Amino acid sequence: MKNVFGIHPTAVIGDNVRLGDGVTVGAHTIVYDNVVIGAGTVIGAHCILGEPNVAIYSDVESYRNPVLTIGEGSLIRSGTILYAGSELGAGFECGHRVTIREGASIGHHVRIGTLSDIQGHCEIGNYVRFHSNVHVGHKSTVKDYVWIFPYVVLTNDPHPPSETLLGVTVEEFAVIATMSVILPGVTVGRNSLVGASSMVRKDVEPETVVAGNPAKTVASIHDIKSRADGTAVYPWPESFDRGMPWQGIGFKKWRDSAESQ
Repeated sequence: MKNVFGIHPTAVIGDNVRLGDGVTVGAHTIVYDNVVIGAGTVIGAHCILGEPNVAIYSDVESYRNPVLTIGEGSLIRSGTILYAGSELGAGFECGHRVTIREGASIGHHVRIGTLSDIQGHCEIGNYVRFHSNVHVGHKSTVKDYVWIFPYVVLTNDPHPPSETLLGVTVEEFAVIATMSVILPGVTVGRNSLVGASSMVRKDVEPETVVAGNPAKTVASIHDIKSRADGTAVYPWPESFDRGMPWQGIGFKKWRDSAESQ
């Protein structure tokens, strides 16, 4: 297979584009003006990087593309569209046909699954995991080490359609299971668990499990046991480490070391 590394001859590269060492850009990908791509990043086929913002349609002559920054060692799979004016940290990885709008600030080592839609003007922390078909509305704040599973929606309009936007906040280490909807302005607390198919209308307290429509508190996370062997599975960092900074170290040892620095 030819042109596995480097810039494919069918790729289109705009003005003032900065490519780090060892960057790969796949077939038929378009990189618009003012895009910065960190070293070792792999861009798949048919991607659009630095998609112009809507302002270009009202004033084409004076429009200048805001900078899109992609951190080193990232992997952007085919069909993905990243708008101008966002910042993605090192080690970013996404599935196919992901859309990230302008004004998104995304930390390092974040993974976003296929067909997810990040609506921009939001903040996403480090080591966050979104599975496929996740929708994140404007003004959302998702903090470090959060897991959001398929078909979850973070909403932001309390009385649609309106000009009022109230973003959702998801605190560190929270888990939101598949098919759940979080309503505008809700805070999902640290180390909490939202059960599958839940409609969350009010804040979720830290270290609690909520489920249902409307979602109600059903347990403490410490009450949840493994169906396989009955051991505790939450807080999840104490039993899961794949791809996390405490992999092979243990969460408690890693946390104590981080706190002592």
